[in-house]
Formats: sequence, structure tokens, C-alpha cells
Amino acid sequence: MGEVSTLQLWREYKTRSSQQARDSLIQRYAHLVSITAGRLFGPLPGGLERDDLISAGVVGLIKAVDQYDPTRGIKFETYAITLVRGAILEMLRSDDWVPRLVRDQQKQLKQAYVRLETQLGRPATEEEVAAELGITVDRLEKILTSVGRAGLLSLDDLRIGSEQQRLADVVPNDDPGPMECVALRERRKALAEAIDRLPERERTVVSLYYHEGLTFKEIGAVLSVSESRAYQLHAQAVTRLKGYLDVVYELFPA
Repeated sequence: MGEVSTLQLWREYKTRSSQQARDSLIQRYAHLVSITAGRLFGPLPGGLERDDLISAGVVGLIKAVDQYDPTRGIKFETYAITLVRGAILEMLRSDDWVPRLVRDQQKQLKQAYVRLETQLGRPATEEEVAAELGITVDRLEKILTSVGRAGLLSLDDLRIGSEQQRLADVVPNDDPGPMECVALRERRKALAEAIDRLPERERTVVSLYYHEGLTFKEIGAVLSVSESRAYQLHAQAVTRLKGYLDVVYELFPA
């Protein structure tokens, strides 16, 4: 007898609550956890191993399998990766190991990007940001790498205003009411408009990383830059987005 199709497994689990089908689905999609954990860049916090990320990611995968609704027309892989990454980041946040200096640098960078764009009417270049901060471009790039690695900057973990907002939070698990639909639509619109404001190379990095699923090494090859440089562009893009969304957050009260 041939292998049971994934569609059959979903039917068995969602209509008959088959535990065997649930276990098979988790096993079938387990590779998403390894892929997601493998895409985290740079050294891990002291005392953490890659297996710790995998364990946290499995929790996210199980949650995704339990909450997924095949009738919604949303691709499971997209939904699952969001929850897997969210679970990994949640585990890392539970023991905040980031030095205060790096937190301060994060804040200073975001403020500089917002301040300069307001003055210039366009996204500031790295040279302009470095000049604004009174440092060299080389130093700015090192700070971007440090901030990105320490904060694991991700579009799945944006802090908008005073509220923590993740992409997982805007994927409804149950049928949303009319007000929730409006809020979700406006938040997606705000994020899309913010991404459109990014410089072209940063938009490309965001697209390749989040939509195409490329690693930073692969993105570097596409852009003819190093893996570290691709990561810096990503960190810079997310820092800008944090500033953009902070400004518009008041339009969308919780």
C-alpha cells in the first residue's frame, strides 16, 4: 500500500481527530524546523546549542499543525514557519542575554534613520547615518552586525509602538470578527507601505529572505556581496521598518 497523501492526513486529523495522522503530519513537516533554525545567523548566546533551537521550533510546529485550517487556502509551510520562528525567538527572549550597550545602539540607530529620513525626505544612506552618529561607515556596519545578531532582528518580531507585534499575531487562528478583519488589513497595509519605502537593495533582501526563503549566504550570492553584508542589509532594513511602524502605530490602536 502506498504512502498516505498529506491531504489525506489533514482530513484524518481535522475531521476524525486521528492522533496517528497528527503524528504523521508533524514528522512530515519536521524539516521546516531544521530549515528555520538553520537560517538564524551568527553565534548563539552562551550556553545555547542548535538543538535548543530545534526543540523550541518543534513546539511551534506542533502548534501550527493543531491550529491550521486547510479550508482557508493558506499554504501550511508559510503558516508553520511563522509559528516555528516565533517559538524560537520566544525561547531566546525568555532569557534576555543582550547587553545594555547593544540595546542602546538599537535605539540610537532607529532614531537616526527616522530623523534623517524626515530631514531628507528619503531613506538615508549608510554614509549619512554614520555621519549623523559621528562614526565611520565601517563602525556602523559592525554595529549593524552586532545589533542584528544580538536582537535576532526579524520581521516576525517587530515592536510597534509599545506593543509587541509579530506576523504570527496577524494570522488568525479562528474566524475573526469584522473589527479584527479591519485591524489585520490595516496592519498588513502599513507593513507593505513601510517595505515599499526601503531602499531597493534592502527591499530585495527582505523579499528574498521572507518570500523566497533564501539564506543570507544565498542572498549574498544573488547580490554579489558577502554573507555578512547581506545580513547587515537585513538588519538595516528591519531597523528602518521599526522606525516606520513606530510612527504609524497610533493610527491603529489595540
